[in-house]
Amino acid sequence: MTSPSNSAPFSVRVADWRNDLDRNALQQVRRQVFIEEQGVPESLEWDTEDTRATHLVAMDGQGKAIGTARYLPTGQIGRMAVLRPWRGRGVGAALLRKALQLVPSQPAPFLHAQVDAVGFYAGFGFTAEGDVFNDAEIPHRRMILDR
Repeated sequence: MTSPSNSAPFSVRVADWRNDLDRNALQQVRRQVFIEEQGVPESLEWDTEDTRATHLVAMDGQGKAIGTARYLPTGQIGRMAVLRPWRGRGVGAALLRKALQLVPSQPAPFLHAQVDAVGFYAGFGFTAEGDVFNDAEIPHRRMILDR
C-alpha cells in the first residue's frame, strides 16, 4: 500500500449501515484498525448499535474508504478509525467535525476515548471525566463535550 501525500484529497459523508454500498468498506476499515491492529475481539467489535447509529465514512480521491465513525441517538460518538497511512493527515479531525455538526446538542455529545487519544479529543472541546476503564482490554476515558 502506498502512503498518501500530505495533500491527498479526501471527503467525509454520511453512510447508512443497512442500505449504503459502503457497508463493507465501513466494516473493512474497522476490521483493519480495531481487530487486526489493536487486537479487539471480533465478538466485541460488531454490535446491535451499528443498525441504530449514523455512520460517517471518509473516502480518498479514488473512492476507497479510509476512515469511519459513528454516533448514536444517545449522543455517543464512537468507532472512530482511520487507516494507518492516512493518520496525521486530518482525516480523524474531519470525521469528528462532521459528527459534531450532525449530532444533536442534547444530550451532550460524549465518547469513550482510548487514553492515547484523549489529547486529540480535548482539542475539540471534550473534557475527560471519571477514572480510566478498560474496554476490550484497552484503557479508555469517558469524555464529554463542553458546549
